[in-house]
Amino acid sequence: NLRKINVFKTIGAIDNLKLNTNIEGNFGIGHTRWATHGKVSVPNAHPHFDCQKNIFVVHNGIIENYAEIKKWLQMLGHKFHSETDTEIIAHLIEEFQTKEKLTLEEAARKTFKLLSGTYALAIISRKEPFKIIVAKNSSPLLLGIGKDEFFVASDATALISYTKNIVYLGDKEFGILTPENYRVATIDAVPVAKTEYKINWQVKDSSKRKFKHYMLKEILETPNTIENAIRGRIVLKDGIVKFGGLEQLNKKIKNIRNIIVVGCGTAYYAGLIGKYLLEELSDIEVEVEQSSEFRYRKFVYDKKTAVLAISQSGETADTLAAIKEAKRKGLLTLGIVNVVGSSIAREVNAGIYNHAGPEISVASTKNFISQLVILTLLSIFLGRQRKLTRNQAIEILKELTNLPKKINLLFNQIINIKKIAKKYYQYPNFIFIGRKYNYPIALEGALKLKEVSYIHAEGFGGGELKHGPLALIDEKMPVIAIAPKNDVYSKMISNIEELKSRGAKIIGVITDKTSYQKLFNDFILIPKTLPVLEPILTVIPLQLFAYFCAVFKKLNPDKPRNLAKSVTVE
Repeated sequence: NLRKINVFKTIGAIDNLKLNTNIEGNFGIGHTRWATHGKVSVPNAHPHFDCQKNIFVVHNGIIENYAEIKKWLQMLGHKFHSETDTEIIAHLIEEFQTKEKLTLEEAARKTFKLLSGTYALAIISRKEPFKIIVAKNSSPLLLGIGKDEFFVASDATALISYTKNIVYLGDKEFGILTPENYRVATIDAVPVAKTEYKINWQVKDSSKRKFKHYMLKEILETPNTIENAIRGRIVLKDGIVKFGGLEQLNKKIKNIRNIIVVGCGTAYYAGLIGKYLLEELSDIEVEVEQSSEFRYRKFVYDKKTAVLAISQSGETADTLAAIKEAKRKGLLTLGIVNVVGSSIAREVNAGIYNHAGPEISVASTKNFISQLVILTLLSIFLGRQRKLTRNQAIEILKELTNLPKKINLLFNQIINIKKIAKKYYQYPNFIFIGRKYNYPIALEGALKLKEVSYIHAEGFGGGELKHGPLALIDEKMPVIAIAPKNDVYSKMISNIEELKSRGAKIIGVITDKTSYQKLFNDFILIPKTLPVLEPILTVIPLQLFAYFCAVFKKLNPDKPRNLAKSVTVE
């Protein structure tokens, strides 16, 4: 008795997909997928199927040996409908079921053993209805455990409207879902007992509510994000920070002499700020590496070196691979992640959760700020074990608790930021400059503008301008200068003078509008804070500027082209 399976595909936004409203059924699979093999076309869209259209597959990841398998299957007479690597999976299962009379589960397991590369898979068959087979290797995959229902996803955010109970699959594990239950086993069919994690996010947290875009909503959630990051972690009268997740390794942590921070994109820039914080407050030597390059470096280390991974999703493929490489070398591994039970959270020796709630917009905003708050707390935690005094720690912690109020004051600048964005959004190129703690913010501000408005932008340390980038400056090149009044303020003013004399239009992010006001064509006023905490305030106007530029260009800032929220393939 073959059940009917309806297949719907399209390209572009999910809104383009038109479903038949008369469909009835109790199970199904679907996927939004980057184009990794073949052009963007309907035949290359998921799901993919076998010759007889009995077996259907969706896949996140890359099958590295697909070409040789496809050639072998074609020699056996299989006809392919797409250019993708995924389609071979459906045909392999078909081949094993037809020739060897295997069940769907047996054929799927035999197929998994032939695959090289990364995959998160969901498979259904007309011959065995009401069953979904799932499998994982180096791409995230989790099960949602509901009441009389089960779900599969690659991110917990997708499931919080339906269930809070999550089971994460491990590498080379597969699961069988039926209407009655689920079970998980190794690729050799050895049963695996799984831990259920509870995600404490609320449905309202993942709703846009009154906002047109998630990005704006999430920027405006920053004060609450900071409060969530510090809640229960500060003992102000003693100037100490408590991290329950690190206490089990307290002896090893006290012996740390070097830290290597690994991250990608925005998390990498958070790591660059973390380097300044950790070195200044804890006297620990710090290197920051892009996760994608970490495995290919031959670096000098000893047993007093720790590797700290930063990842919002906890599923970033390159960062996860970096942590595994560090563990192979016998190094202590730590993590800063937002998602409970995620792959990096489970892989590291100890970690710290952001508690920032779901972040839906692809461009990270509130989570970046949460990462900066956690890095500040971690620097104080480690510093108090070393040379940081109680009074020094109290000063920073007290100001940290005041930041939500200061950010709410900063939000009074939103109308001004919107006006500035309207004035400049048609310029094709931008330069961002900053010094010390605000140099990585220049990089992050440029990244945000690139991500959501597709405007070319570059970030530089202010002192580097005369070593090459100054050649780019003329009246057509706006410069955003991050220049709060601090210990490098006079140096920044000199850099701005250099730019102004060459015709650049200068937008200042400043704390003092009385001094040097004539240098700025436009400025955004932010509250004054301690230098170590400045990046938390200076980045917010840059996030808002990028957001409004995208809106004026009639782009969707939540879904930048070619980008995904979690990069789960290398």
